Amino acid sequence: MPDLSRYKGIVFDMDGTLIDSMGSHAIAWQQTCEHFGYPFDGQYIHDLGGVPTRQIAKLLNEKHDLHHDVDDVAEVKRQAWLALDDNLSVIDDTFQVMQRYEGVLQMGIGTGSERDNAIRMLTETGLLDRVETVVTASDVTNGKPHGETFLTVAKNMGLRADECVVFEDTEIGRQAAANAGMDCIMVINGKIELPA
Repeated sequence: MPDLSRYKGIVFDMDGTLIDSMGSHAIAWQQTCEHFGYPFDGQYIHDLGGVPTRQIAKLLNEKHDLHHDVDDVAEVKRQAWLALDDNLSVIDDTFQVMQRYEGVLQMGIGTGSERDNAIRMLTETGLLDRVETVVTASDVTNGKPHGETFLTVAKNMGLRADECVVFEDTEIGRQAAANAGMDCIMVINGKIELPA
């Protein structure tokens, strides 16, 4: 387990970092891509983990020279994801960090999910009561890889960026942490990767 004693706050990404939900997001994206005629590339979608849905729709339009309404795409994806009767599970490695530092460090969540989805998932997994703030795609102007999500979490906790460490599972999330001026610990396939 990483020693986080030099920090005052932890910022967790949600999907793929705290909650094992990336699989259901991938299935929902596959269904959405089929619905709108986008070629589905699972690795490309996974690499965009943390990017708000509307932004992914915009990227897919640009990549495949299509012109679907991003709000329509986002709504189809949201409905597809909600229809998956997904049994959400908490990722053990990061949950242990949360338990270890509960009451010691401040904790918040910075996610590319929409607010209603994020609050539902955090409530269902019992994580909502363990954090002081949740910042979602609905709460910021600039989604990841911009640093605004993580900076807003720090601000809500009354901390500076350099007092926080981020846990993330995607390269875009790592870039967002760097852009926010925060250290980042990667969670790969549910396992915390300690810096060498």
